[in-house]
Amino acid sequence: MVAGGGGRGWRGGYGGCLPCFSKAARMKSGKTGKQLKMTSYLAQEVRLARRHEEILSQRSVLLQQMETYLGDKKTKKTWQTQAADAAHKRNAALLNDIEAAEKKLQERVYLLPHPDTVKLETLYWASVEECLPKWEQFLLGRAEAPIGFKKMKSTKQNKSSPEEESQK
Repeated sequence: MVAGGGGRGWRGGYGGCLPCFSKAARMKSGKTGKQLKMTSYLAQEVRLARRHEEILSQRSVLLQQMETYLGDKKTKKTWQTQAADAAHKRNAALLNDIEAAEKKLQERVYLLPHPDTVKLETLYWASVEECLPKWEQFLLGRAEAPIGFKKMKSTKQNKSSPEEESQK
């Protein structure tokens, strides 16, 4: 067996795939061994040239696909970056708006009375409106105080101490 050959009847050499022609077969074709080798080499060279062209064609197609893919990837990345920047700006503006609204609400909280105070005021004015008809004539000076109102003694209330009178 020859190195590079596949077994009996095959000769190593260029590619290791040339058939070994018998002397009788060579004599029939009228070609010598050198001519057969040259023809065989030429055919193999043509096959290799065609295969080389196929590989170059495939390479060109793959390079074009790769350029298209990378261009699309770059475009997509640019679009995503722009979208992310726009979202960041939008979020920052929303955050500023929320902070401004929060500040205004906190300022309003200090201006508005406490809910308990509002409740007490409402109950007070409801009580006043309820009792107003009873007191209206008294307040206008046309009648005496309604029942349940105790008059304070004017003598005890109006007396002042001698020290207060000397200050006047």
